[in-house]
Amino acid sequence: MKKNLSLKNALLLASLSGASLMQAQQQQPNIILFLVDDMGWQDTSVPFYSEPTPLNNRYRTPNMERLARMGVKFTEAYACAISSPTRCSLMSGMNAARHRVTNWTLNYDQKTDATSEVIQLPDWNYNGIQPAGTTQAADLKNSTPITSLPQILHQNGYYTIHCGKAHFGAKGTSGADPSTMGFDVNIAGGANGAPGSYLGTRNFGQGSPFEVLGLEKYYGQNIFLTEALTLEAIEAMKLPIGEKRPFYLYMSHYAVHSPYDDDVRFSDYYRNRPDAQLHAPLNENEARYAALVEGMDKSLGDLLDFLESQPEVAANTIVLFMSDNGGQGLNNVRQGRANRDPNYPARGGKGSAFMGGVHEPMMVYWPGVTVAGSECNQRVMIEDFFPTILDMAGVKEYSTVQTVDGVSFTDVLRNPSARYERPIIWHFPNLWGESQNKEEGYGAYSSILKGDYHLIYHWETQQRRLYNVREDVGEQHELSSELPEVAESLARELTDYLKSTDAQCPVYKATGEACPYPDGSK
Repeated sequence: MKKNLSLKNALLLASLSGASLMQAQQQQPNIILFLVDDMGWQDTSVPFYSEPTPLNNRYRTPNMERLARMGVKFTEAYACAISSPTRCSLMSGMNAARHRVTNWTLNYDQKTDATSEVIQLPDWNYNGIQPAGTTQAADLKNSTPITSLPQILHQNGYYTIHCGKAHFGAKGTSGADPSTMGFDVNIAGGANGAPGSYLGTRNFGQGSPFEVLGLEKYYGQNIFLTEALTLEAIEAMKLPIGEKRPFYLYMSHYAVHSPYDDDVRFSDYYRNRPDAQLHAPLNENEARYAALVEGMDKSLGDLLDFLESQPEVAANTIVLFMSDNGGQGLNNVRQGRANRDPNYPARGGKGSAFMGGVHEPMMVYWPGVTVAGSECNQRVMIEDFFPTILDMAGVKEYSTVQTVDGVSFTDVLRNPSARYERPIIWHFPNLWGESQNKEEGYGAYSSILKGDYHLIYHWETQQRRLYNVREDVGEQHELSSELPEVAESLARELTDYLKSTDAQCPVYKATGEACPYPDGSK
């Protein structure tokens, strides 16, 4: 009889423990990180500048407007100028100078850089990030092992969902598959950094180097990739919601990256529409691009609608919105003046050191925490999302094999008047394949943003360029000769950071000597 009572008591205690665990898990917030690909800071009807711009009038993004009304809009959010470095920083919390995945990745053991007659580029980690502890030979060469953000969340009770673009590990490595990086579910994520096609009728580029895998059930259908991913994400969320388990959804769209396939749901509105920025009607490419933006916005709205159809879920779900790099600034794909019109009033675009290449649209909605319709000018860098999301999840005790450079911005969300000094560092000792126009910020560079000033250092020429981005957001007035002490101070700080992270540097081919650091040291 005593044994039966003891058994009953044990079962009761186990039941209570399980109930307590479930209750604790339910108290953890759900988290959705909505990441857009190649979206410029002005590619929206939500103004992220001090005043609305003509570009804000071009686009229809009512659901971004809706999210801005719900939460807080960050006007000083930044990422790397290229996709893979940003995504590796997000997953690891490391600055690109430290993780060394400094350019975009694709095929195993293959660099994606352009060539130079002057500088030899470093042997960077072109195979991407890999799960800590991996023993596969392919994972150990030119790669960075990490304890990933989703892995830590998974270990702390979260159901983790990857939906869309991954692009943080080369083909043939473990890191190419998000399910090896801590995600319970991987929907359409792989090594490819763009879709072969957005069209279901073209099987999303089946057979091309950029084919989107995992959506075979939509092959042949008249459906756009952005819509298919949204449907799959909503379906994936139903399982943890039904189990009353917290979830992390990494909604990582391929949009608005090229190719600019025609999303016929929205393109007619933009086609040949007069545009105040261009002083001309939108051409076909620009109309299709705007339709990609609006399709992305519809996806955001569909996710918000799904949450709001279940008020108890919506009340416990954080939504973060971000882009992975600046919008395209080159007129081989965009209409208007290259490096001026596409990201106006910023200069440059994707791949450039100028603000047009790195300034991002960012918003956060945290029920019961963020102030509705507010704005925040705290500077945030992409690696800051790693510790921030863990803070949001209530994960205080965790360990990583890597050094985390990111700084949590949860204190700013909780206290809108709080601010902290956050220098932003970029390191790109590479050559992007689409442009080497150093005048417009392309080529191998490192840079630092601190206070009012942005210093850019070009490794090949040793040129330092200084801009006051508070007064000159378009970075037209170069100040290094007028303010040599500011330029020198920032160059020293940038150099100290690069040395502290053991950052890789280019070498002059003619002499075999390393290019000097920004402060002139070697």
